[in-house]
Amino acid sequence: MGKTNYLKLLGLAILVAFVPLFIRGDYYLSVLVFMGINSLVVIGLSLLMGYAGQISLGHAAFYGIGAYSTGVLTTHFGFSIFTAFGGGVFLSILVAIVIGIPALRLKGHYLAVATLGIGEIVFILFNELMELTGGPSGLSNIPPVHFGGFQINSSFRFYYLVWGITLLLLWFSLNIIYSRVGRALRSMHGSEVAASAMGVNLSFLKIQIFVLSAVYASIAGSLYAHFVSFIAPNNFGLMVSIMFLMMGVIGGIQNIWGALFGATLLTFLPEYLRVFEQYDILVYGAILLAILLFMPQGFLEGTPILLRKIFRRGRA
Repeated sequence: MGKTNYLKLLGLAILVAFVPLFIRGDYYLSVLVFMGINSLVVIGLSLLMGYAGQISLGHAAFYGIGAYSTGVLTTHFGFSIFTAFGGGVFLSILVAIVIGIPALRLKGHYLAVATLGIGEIVFILFNELMELTGGPSGLSNIPPVHFGGFQINSSFRFYYLVWGITLLLLWFSLNIIYSRVGRALRSMHGSEVAASAMGVNLSFLKIQIFVLSAVYASIAGSLYAHFVSFIAPNNFGLMVSIMFLMMGVIGGIQNIWGALFGATLLTFLPEYLRVFEQYDILVYGAILLAILLFMPQGFLEGTPILLRKIFRRGRA
């Protein structure tokens, strides 16, 4: 994984451990929880899109599968939290394999449209399976996460649970990136023909990384469901998939640290733009447009490049 990434991960872990000690108020802790949940999905998208080069516009579907699986299993059938989490992961893996085998044979815009369609199909199912999901009215009374008699029923406790899982999966992802599998992913992104010529099993690798990113989204969805205790289909629609994609692109989806930064930025940014009242959407859109125009590599990698260009022009 490299010494630099170990130091970054250690620094992030220390920051995560001490930040809640300096924050007063449940609201901002809740924002930090959502930041961790979003980061999980975007890390998976970074592996799929940034490193493997496969497009997905329907990742909210797996996010919703995780949320509804754990919600339905705990509220309707009385399953334990861990069994419900496992059920969500298993169902996400199954769905990812079933739809991934035909869909990942496509490329470019065709793959984007296919994943978009998959997301919409799952969204319709969430609305129509009213006996299980509650339909448009949603599913309520989802119990909090608990370990025996210890309940994680506050934002403070849930913060450490979410970020503990996020750091663990971030460490796992970094090890994948700097392994043989990671090199195969980057070679496939660069040129599928060249990667195939070097002996990379493209079909199997695409399915693997697609399933892994779906598992990340499913875990995030399960955490989301138990944190808010109420879910509805609108929480997992097309715009949610677009939001996850924008988080990755804005931060820099070809760098897993950039994806993490993008999730952080776009989770916090709307909160600070509320001072603009009814114009907050305009300001939000202008900021995103400026980043995309002037830093196409993403904020994390694009900022130094932009500063160097400004410095050179200033000297000239």
